[in-house]
Amino acid sequence: MTASPPKKLIYIVSDGTGETAERVARATVLQFSNAQIDFRIFSRVLSEIELREILMQAERDQPFIFYTMVSPEHRELLRTLAAERNIDTADLIGSLMMKVANYLGQKPLLEPGLGHQLDEDYFRRVEAVEFAVKNDDGQEPRNLFKADIVLVGLSRTSKTPLSIYLAHKGWKVANVPLVKGIEPPNELYEVPHTKVYALAIGLDALVKIRRARLRHLGLPEGSDYATRDSVAEEIRWVQELFAKRPEWPVFDVTNRAIEETAAEILKIHESRVA
Repeated sequence: MTASPPKKLIYIVSDGTGETAERVARATVLQFSNAQIDFRIFSRVLSEIELREILMQAERDQPFIFYTMVSPEHRELLRTLAAERNIDTADLIGSLMMKVANYLGQKPLLEPGLGHQLDEDYFRRVEAVEFAVKNDDGQEPRNLFKADIVLVGLSRTSKTPLSIYLAHKGWKVANVPLVKGIEPPNELYEVPHTKVYALAIGLDALVKIRRARLRHLGLPEGSDYATRDSVAEEIRWVQELFAKRPEWPVFDVTNRAIEETAAEILKIHESRVA
């Protein structure tokens, strides 16, 4: 029977989460089918003292070290300490960063953890999209207090696509349909008015959109939902409601791109929360 090769040790040393270095290291060792390897991860290594302690431990363990450190001083210290102890290392970011800096003609920021910040931004946007989906069409009025932005308007005034678009930019958005003859939820009047944005639309455009919606659903176009007189009455009613709430900015979405309306809403909202 062939003896198994001795187990080896790999250190992952990073001033960030260490995720990048770990992925590269694991992808590398996959090319060695019989390798027995343990990984030890040292993340958020931001001081010289921490580096020296890690290299003291490495002198006993004799690992291979993969590292990602943006500080030139810390990279040089790690290289020097490792060389003194005959420890092999792989700098996964230093030389690459310098080459990119030369190509771009500018100095790198040299700020640890920027990649992790991008991860946080990504997860914030994912959370916002999930929030928008769960709070679409007035599903959870109690969550209006958790929203950054609350959109209100008649049916087919772009509330849902606007909510999703804004959510992809990281804003938690809820929307509430306004229906003639049905009182809006009390929570709509209790949330800070600076969160609420009203959507309006022209009569011809709304009739056209609603009739197209009925055709798509295979329903007759003659229902009150899409008749001109009925839609005109809804618009008059919602205009009266908006007039009673002058603190709600009103945005006309008639024949306008979602991006354009979203930009106008964010311009006001960002000035309010600044």
